[in-house]
Amino acid sequence: MTRISLDAMARAMRAVEAMNLSQKEALTDELFLAQPHMLGSVLVLPKLGVSMEKTEFAIELLLLCFQAMKASGRAWPPITEDDQELQQRVYVTTVRLGEDLSPMQRDRLMQQYLRNHPEQNLLACIGARTADWLERIDPEDSDRYVMLAAANLVNCIAFIPTPASGEPSAGARIAK
Repeated sequence: MTRISLDAMARAMRAVEAMNLSQKEALTDELFLAQPHMLGSVLVLPKLGVSMEKTEFAIELLLLCFQAMKASGRAWPPITEDDQELQQRVYVTTVRLGEDLSPMQRDRLMQQYLRNHPEQNLLACIGARTADWLERIDPEDSDRYVMLAAANLVNCIAFIPTPASGEPSAGARIAK
């Protein structure tokens, strides 16, 4: 069940698109306090060979994810490095599983993944923005790190238990 509604996603998109640089800096400061590991997972991209221009795209996605979390009105616990590592392993395993399948089976697996994803609105938004970005850039091997970071952000948000979903949490509330 999605915790970030279509309406919350739309509000987050409008809010981030309307922000000037100083507002984005303020949101980044807020993000650092509430979700430092999410921020760190994007800020590390240049160390993996990702250009600053492409890292900026990943930061935009991160700001959008964070704003969507805020717009949901739910309490979100801090996403830890362990949470990120677990989701990364699950995602990479799923992708690798698809490599050994026929195109038809791969298509079915992808449809099942999309249909069963707990945050379909966030996944669709980040997926569409990433696909659009991929069409506009000169491809490099390091782009896979940007795509992996984007997928991991969505999956960490999707699979982290929140108090509003009836599951225990040690985190603090992200205010609207």
